[in-house]
Amino acid sequence: MTIAPDDAQQGASHLYRAMRDFVQSSDDTLPGKFEITKEGIVHDMMSPSGRHELTTLRLRKRLEKVMPEEIVAHTGEPDVEDEPEGVMRRPDLMVIAEEDMDIEGSFDPRSLIAAVEVVSRSNPSNDWVGKVRDYPLLGIPVYAVFDPRTGTGAVFTDIHTTPDGPRYATRKDFVYGEDVTIADWTIPTQNLPLYRGEDQA
Repeated sequence: MTIAPDDAQQGASHLYRAMRDFVQSSDDTLPGKFEITKEGIVHDMMSPSGRHELTTLRLRKRLEKVMPEEIVAHTGEPDVEDEPEGVMRRPDLMVIAEEDMDIEGSFDPRSLIAAVEVVSRSNPSNDWVGKVRDYPLLGIPVYAVFDPRTGTGAVFTDIHTTPDGPRYATRKDFVYGEDVTIADWTIPTQNLPLYRGEDQA
């Protein structure tokens, strides 16, 4: 049986909407964070630890200290979504113009200036592999990763076309203590917490 492209696209769209409905219905009833990729639903079962949230808070405050007033470092909802690509992600921190937040529903990922993730101890490959693949696909020009497991991170930029789809061409690694440039703004990384043995996020 041959499936016409339009039928395949409709089927993929139907599957995505079914996953989206499941994620929305699960948000208030099941623990952890749900996201959707081309491979299916990603479920990070652990709630973020204090050090994960403290890292996010300090990064937000440091970015907003150096950015113009009309640009914000937003944490929380809504998510970013590209239904035709079948991807819905929930960055820990989104650098976005305040005016681009004035919408109904999910943020347009192409309106983000940058996405920032603090690596989850329970599912680090989601940040280091899955989102390195998905964020250029969504058109997010800058992706910064902070890893409290190791006190290191990286900033990915320069989306370019590859046989496997859009990918970041440039990766700049850093260690905690160095200054890091995210888009047009440079922030310090001193005094960012590290996970200890009991941390689960």
